[in-house]
Amino acid sequence: MRLHIANGRLIDPANGVDGPHDLFLADGRVAAVGAAPDGFHADRVLDATGLAVLPGLVDLSARVAQPGHATGLAFAPAELRAALAGGVTRLVMPPDAASDDALDEPGKVDALTRQMEAGQPRIHPLGAMTVGLAGETLTEMGLLAQAGCLAYAQGEHGIADTRVLWGAMRYASGLGYTLWLRPQDPWLAQGAVAASGAYAERLGLEGLPPQAETVALNTIFELQRATGARVHLTRLSTAPGLALLRAARREGLAVTADVSAHNLHLTDVDIGFFDTHFHLQPPLRGQRDRDAIQAALAEGLVQALCSDHTPVDKHGKAAPFPVSTPGATALELLLSLTLKWARDHRVPLADALARVTSGPGAVLSGISSGNSSGSSSGNSSGTSSGTSNPAAQAGQLGVGAPADACLVDLDAEWLVTPTALQSRSPHTPFAGMMLPGRVRATVVGGQLAWETSV
Repeated sequence: MRLHIANGRLIDPANGVDGPHDLFLADGRVAAVGAAPDGFHADRVLDATGLAVLPGLVDLSARVAQPGHATGLAFAPAELRAALAGGVTRLVMPPDAASDDALDEPGKVDALTRQMEAGQPRIHPLGAMTVGLAGETLTEMGLLAQAGCLAYAQGEHGIADTRVLWGAMRYASGLGYTLWLRPQDPWLAQGAVAASGAYAERLGLEGLPPQAETVALNTIFELQRATGARVHLTRLSTAPGLALLRAARREGLAVTADVSAHNLHLTDVDIGFFDTHFHLQPPLRGQRDRDAIQAALAEGLVQALCSDHTPVDKHGKAAPFPVSTPGATALELLLSLTLKWARDHRVPLADALARVTSGPGAVLSGISSGNSSGSSSGNSSGTSSGTSNPAAQAGQLGVGAPADACLVDLDAEWLVTPTALQSRSPHTPFAGMMLPGRVRATVVGGQLAWETSV
């Protein structure tokens, strides 16, 4: 399909573009920017008057699997719609995306990637680093890569045995793979449901100290120095942890990082009187930590902002806070929360948008370019893209880049309510809040995948 997106304000942070430019898409790629290429005849013209045309958002942490499905791991249609409604055209799915299964066998990954269809978000599954995510026996990372895994992770399941992490780093380094780690010491994290501090003590909640993050980071960096492994740190949440990341980057360690949109905006006091909508992992921390996250994201020390989309059913949130299920729906909020951060803290719009487009896109491109497997994961049709780098040029709209874009009304304001969301889970700490920016259309692989005039 050949698509002409006309009369919009093209904002492409990767290529330094911000202005009135038409966009021409053909054969799933960007054919031209500005003027139509010779012989181009559009099958459809999208009028983007009054709208911003952005690269499709890249989300580095979103759980879109359907737990308890009769055929095993499967994508949840509601969550895929939520991604498109939020302008997210490419996302990373953790290995524990379904609570009742783990992506620890090639057959499971293959069955999942075969479900990918044209017009859906491009999904990059992370393979389990250990069998059953138990933290004891390493998986066959090479076979998981061949099946379509981009990198390897433990999700919310930590590794207590440092020898296992050491072995995983050696294995991954030797094959050119990347480990996707959330730094949290499992012993210090036992039973914790909130950030340690005066507020958790007042509520009588078991607190998670910042040392749970810094101890884990020091271990990761020390093993990196010894093995040369590449690591992506997901959802950093403390000021001391970000300081360690800064030192590691200065040292030249191969490490990238992201933070959650929840930790970017909220703090532990927002929990109020045991509001389970604010029960998240990692937990909401203090104002000093939130300020450090905002600064690190603004300067680019942290390359990406993720939604950490984790749908939770009504029973999970109806339980008392300590035993409620952590998580929140956020795919449809990621862009609006990015725009709110830019507006409230005077972050240049292009810089803010880079953290959900070219920044995470570069993380994926760097990871996949180092893989030797030639995985075709991420091709929206589920077929091989003919390249060993399935995430090449992700999060940008230069000529030759994947034809993934979203059309956004930057001036729109919308009220976050359950009826305004596509996700099967209405639970979000931002419920009842007015947020800026509304996606009007989403294009994946040159096909119009989502459109609304409301």
